[in-house]
Amino acid sequence: MGRSEYQIRQGGPERRPARIDGTTGAVAVAVAVNTPSEHWRYARHLESLEAASGLPAEAEAVAAVLCDPDLVMAESAVVTHLGRRAAGLLADEAFPAWARAVGAALGGRTFPARRLREWTLLKAVTRGEPWSAAELLAASDWCQGTAARSLHADEALRLLAEGARTRRVRNAAAQRLLRRAAVGA
Repeated sequence: MGRSEYQIRQGGPERRPARIDGTTGAVAVAVAVNTPSEHWRYARHLESLEAASGLPAEAEAVAAVLCDPDLVMAESAVVTHLGRRAAGLLADEAFPAWARAVGAALGGRTFPARRLREWTLLKAVTRGEPWSAAELLAASDWCQGTAARSLHADEALRLLAEGARTRRVRNAAAQRLLRRAAVGA
């Protein structure tokens, strides 16, 4: 295998399966000169999303990432970014404007749009804004689990302790309520 056929690509090579030399038993890992792997692109997308400052730039970065040909990986990078940003903005007055700008950049992509709606629901519960019990009970397992682990709203915790979809979430919410009651007593 010549160096011209395989070489290390600057910034992140795509690795091919290892081969074992039948004579020496040595393991050779070939590094192809083609498209960087989805793992490398995922990391670069997260870096570009994190580096984007201000709403227009962040929304543009989200839209650019969603142009990646690997839709699942691109949406995963965007959802990871949404989680990082939304968690930091839950108690911030800038959350609604951020959610509108980023939501418009999602282009109707189902998974990221749903995650953004769920972050908006968590923000409403966190800030004591109007929210719907039906919406919380219909939310994804991720949203219900995040709510059970992080919310301080007794009403939401009671609702999850009684009606969450999974036993794990029901138990987590019930335990949080018990701990809150013990601290408050």
